[in-house]
Amino acid sequence: MIVSLPDSAQKLFPGVVFSGDRTINKVYLTFDDGPIPEVTLPILDLLKKHKAVATFFEVGENVLKNPTVHQRILDEGHMVANHTYNHLSGWKTKSKEYLSNIETANGLIKSAYFRPPYGRMTPKQFKRLKVAGYKVVYWDILSKDYDKTVTPEECLDNVVNNLQKGSIILMHDSLKAEKNVLMALPKVLETIKQKGFEFGRIDEI
Repeated sequence: MIVSLPDSAQKLFPGVVFSGDRTINKVYLTFDDGPIPEVTLPILDLLKKHKAVATFFEVGENVLKNPTVHQRILDEGHMVANHTYNHLSGWKTKSKEYLSNIETANGLIKSAYFRPPYGRMTPKQFKRLKVAGYKVVYWDILSKDYDKTVTPEECLDNVVNNLQKGSIILMHDSLKAEKNVLMALPKVLETIKQKGFEFGRIDEI
């Protein structure tokens, strides 16, 4: 399984969601860093074509810049969740500032679900997030669509070769990932359906 964090992360952050129920025939597509019209809108078109639902972990400042894209995500039955206001790394940010930034984002996003940018947060920040009522979500399949050294074909393989019941797939609706995600996603969606999986939202876990 392709993961960006060591297995010890599950022990370090008890209660974090890394995957869905392995006995339920669903997989969970997630997209980080948007909404960005150039990338999010084509993704929404593809999801609509394939009758697929997904979860978008949004950056607050991008929601502020692109409210109509954010609203379309909601209108089409997808889920939105918090990814901080400025895409902050928890490792480089004091806990008080980090939580404040997340709360600022939540004024726009309005979700109890959170994913830390880069997957980076400290145990102290995690504890404070739990106290504040957030449910933290990671992933178990990393597409690496953001990596310029990864081809669209490799991005596709990273996803489809590791699919199993309950998989949480991490992709990005960002300019950095634009080429890879828009080229790989159609085949990702087709393969998920061919393998007999259903699409789920994170709040269904």
